[in-house]
Amino acid sequence: MQLLSLLFSPIKEFWKKGDVILLGLCLATSTFGLALIFSATQYQNAPGQILNRSVVVQAIAIVLGVIAYVLLTFVDFQLFTEKRWKLMLFGSIALLLMILTPWGVERYGNRNWIQIPHFPMMLQPNEIVKIPFILILALLIIKIQDRGYSISSIPSVMQIGGFTVFTLGLIAAICGDMGTCCVYIMIFAFMAWTAGVKLRWFVLVGGGAVLAVVIFWLFFLPETRFWTDYRIMRFRVVFDHSLDPSNYGFQQTRSVLAIGSGKLFGQGYLKGIQTHASNSSALPVRDSDLIFAVCGEELGMVGCMALLLLLSGIVLRCIWVGRHASSPFNAYVCMGMAGMLLSQITFNVGMCLYVLPVMGLTLPFVSSGGSSIITLFAAMGIVSSVKARPMPSWLRDRSKV
Repeated sequence: MQLLSLLFSPIKEFWKKGDVILLGLCLATSTFGLALIFSATQYQNAPGQILNRSVVVQAIAIVLGVIAYVLLTFVDFQLFTEKRWKLMLFGSIALLLMILTPWGVERYGNRNWIQIPHFPMMLQPNEIVKIPFILILALLIIKIQDRGYSISSIPSVMQIGGFTVFTLGLIAAICGDMGTCCVYIMIFAFMAWTAGVKLRWFVLVGGGAVLAVVIFWLFFLPETRFWTDYRIMRFRVVFDHSLDPSNYGFQQTRSVLAIGSGKLFGQGYLKGIQTHASNSSALPVRDSDLIFAVCGEELGMVGCMALLLLLSGIVLRCIWVGRHASSPFNAYVCMGMAGMLLSQITFNVGMCLYVLPVMGLTLPFVSSGGSSIITLFAAMGIVSSVKARPMPSWLRDRSKV
């Protein structure tokens, strides 16, 4: 009996203090995603085979993710970050540099993965590094504010912007993944805006970045390469869908056709024509980047709306927890997590609907990817740890005045 009490005591404690609502939303969304992955990988199965390896890995990752969520709920991340930020920073750098070793794997034109020998799943360092990036950036912001400096002053913006640019530069140089860089930029924007950085800085920096990119392409790329550069082509096909439908616009053309064919209620689960095809007309990368198109084809607009409602619930829950956080650090962390999810959802769904360029970004909690799922549950576990440390009653009373 005493052993059972020791085993169930942390679960009872989690049930009292942890964010059970957020866990429920994450589990519902990831289960929805698992069902879509099961359908999207049926074409790979051998005769008589029921479960694809991707489904098994995803299911195991969800279980491990839930365990990580519960365990991280009991960690005080403000104290941990204050004491271990150097270890987190150098650990992040080391993890990214591992991509340059023989363990690094290139897929879809980006070198984003690590395949450790005899390890059952590949790791995505740039996904894992999002967590320490958010924690360290939140710590940097409160250190600036604790010293009495305005967060919108030039030195303050240079500090938080410099850390962000350093991280982006490292990812761009090692992975060449501009889509992931966009997510980090949105995380920074959410956290900086929450901290009180003035709008003029976003206009100035955003406008300067766009101008710098235009100048680079106009003056440093050969004239013949400018309009045909693959990064430019990804934007051009968004504005003109007929420009290159068999190459740069192929993924999005197939995605729009799949979503459109689903209409209101879809073709039926496990009955999607493009989802289960194995010829040239099949939906590409259907279990990861274009899994939203699988949902649209098989479950229709109703299924897509249900999925988006679940994802929106997770984002809104992060924001709610942040608004009731016990400290500014915890509030910034929650907003960073919300920004990470919202930007990734927007970019992925926009890509599937052919209103945004291909960025190679997956749909959170839905697309296949073991390390991604575990990282997402861990990130939400940090939000749960914020909820588990509520504002003291005397501060809550004063905040309502």
